[in-house]
Amino acid sequence: MTSFKFNLILLLSLLSAMTLRAQGDHDIQVIDDEACGCELYFIDGIQTTQQDGRFGFKRADGTVIVPNKYMFVDKFHGNYCIVYTDYYQTGIIDRTGREIAPCIYQDITYPSEGLIRVQRDGFFGYLDTTGRTVIESQYYSASGFFDGLAAVAVSPDSGETLVFGFIDTAARWVIQPRFQYAMPFTEGRAVVKEYDRYGMIDRTGREVLPIKYDYVSMLENGRFFALDPALDRLALFSKKKALTKFVYQDVLGYSEGLYLVVRDSLYGFIDDRGREVIPCIYSSATPMKDGFAHVSIRGRNGIIDRRGHVLLPLEYDDSGFRSEAYVFYEGLALVEKDGRYGYVDTKGNVVIPIKYESGYKFTEGIAPVSLKGSWGYIDHQGNTAIPFVFVAASPFEYGRAEVVFRGEVYKINPQGKCLKNCHGVKFF
Repeated sequence: MTSFKFNLILLLSLLSAMTLRAQGDHDIQVIDDEACGCELYFIDGIQTTQQDGRFGFKRADGTVIVPNKYMFVDKFHGNYCIVYTDYYQTGIIDRTGREIAPCIYQDITYPSEGLIRVQRDGFFGYLDTTGRTVIESQYYSASGFFDGLAAVAVSPDSGETLVFGFIDTAARWVIQPRFQYAMPFTEGRAVVKEYDRYGMIDRTGREVLPIKYDYVSMLENGRFFALDPALDRLALFSKKKALTKFVYQDVLGYSEGLYLVVRDSLYGFIDDRGREVIPCIYSSATPMKDGFAHVSIRGRNGIIDRRGHVLLPLEYDDSGFRSEAYVFYEGLALVEKDGRYGYVDTKGNVVIPIKYESGYKFTEGIAPVSLKGSWGYIDHQGNTAIPFVFVAASPFEYGRAEVVFRGEVYKINPQGKCLKNCHGVKFF
């Protein structure tokens, strides 16, 4: 059963989404610094710098915020950035460069509801956003704070066994430690484990879903999945009731209001009400993206829309070399037939002939493709944007792409100009 992968994906995406909602949108740019010959990030007006393998930060006007002293740095997330002086020496700086959490911790996370989770000497505790310790490092395991509570673990026998409960921001036990495992609260509910079975509790510790299932996913948008131990099948639930029967073998993703599910080893989609809006008839399928999904039956590939209508007939190949094949980027999807690649639009029309030996997705208006053994870039009309002179080429990101030319790796811009480690090289 791979549903636990889905649970982990939901957990990570949920925690990421919570963090991003707190941080807001970012203005991200990438530039090249001739002084260090490296590619650096501008995020919300702060630039990463690098020298002699160490990183720092400066503002757009050149004012140094932090000298190049860190072994690793993250990008700024709102007002904060995680930095490392060594592999297991990490802390957090603010936008002035001040270490609000010095690099003395084994692990650290960005603030969640105003508190930073840290690990020191193997135990977890919490700091506030000034760096003051508000909860001493004393827990064997700990989550961030969500809905005002954190799931933490203590041990009655010095680490041999762990029991989980929930504390508030003053370290008071709101729900006493008695669980074998516990996930953070979301939407007023938390998944807990007891005697190798899963269920849900509310903020008072009351059992709102019986602790009798082999698996329960975190609550998201008022929905979750539970695995019946007798049937070894999943069902979709709302907070109030089961929305489907226990018939699904797996849940492989959720996007655009639809769950990708597996029933009798075939793939289909159900909505938030539990209706099977696209029947489980496909040999494989991907989650919806921009209203479309890549599907296959007996090795023949195509594209459907969110209503289940076939956009691209299931008569194409998929050698598996391109993970972004049959997924739309900038309104075009890479497709494969008889060992060649081309692109179709969102109406299913082949708009760039299926003639290339290989290709990637469109980004920033162009895509790398291979023809007659060489790589170049084409635009949305199939015109050559950068000549076919490279041994290999990658899609563009932040105005940069990597290419291989005469055995060396270079960075180029969308005009095909060399940007990094150029040493006078000319591509064309």
